[in-house]
Amino acid sequence: MTIQVVSGRQTRVTLAQTTATLPSGATILTGEELFELGDIGRTELVKGELVRMAPTGHPHAYIEVNFSAALHAFVRQRKLGRVLSGEVGIYTGRDPDTVRGADAAFISNERLAQVQSQSYLDVAPELIVEVLSPDDRWYDVNDKLAEYFNIGVRIVWIADPQHRQVHVYRSLTEMEILGVEDTLSGGEVLPGFPIGTLGRCSVAVGELFE
Repeated sequence: MTIQVVSGRQTRVTLAQTTATLPSGATILTGEELFELGDIGRTELVKGELVRMAPTGHPHAYIEVNFSAALHAFVRQRKLGRVLSGEVGIYTGRDPDTVRGADAAFISNERLAQVQSQSYLDVAPELIVEVLSPDDRWYDVNDKLAEYFNIGVRIVWIADPQHRQVHVYRSLTEMEILGVEDTLSGGEVLPGFPIGTLGRCSVAVGELFE
């Protein structure tokens, strides 16, 4: 089988390459069909095609937990909605379907009440966190950013472990870079964040990488 490399950590896969049982006669997958395949490894669905990705390294996973924990503590205490992590699937396109996996996401109670799907989110979360891996390419990241904002995501935090920075995107054209001594704000999505989230008055960006 020919595998087309689409990034340093991603390979596009034909349906014949997976050992899972696929829908009869299928040439592309829907999001629901992907969900029904069960555990086939770390993948995304891009316009109906499976894209396999290597497992994340332990530094990536640790930083993902730090961001998720800070968000979860803040959101749960105030009963604002849900914080989801672990490559949560989010529909960013339909017919053909695209399902992206986010490292972490916050979705408010208001938006959560609109979700119809029992598998992947079919309503955009307000905030998404993506942690960069060493060989992620920015053109792939920009593609995901465009998809996220097109469906109504309001803020995306791109965590860069190599430089210990967070790129805060409010749109494709509005971005600021926060360094280790800066404080990450939830803006209008989570007013007051991160006060008290880790038992302190505020959380510096650098602490999220430690």
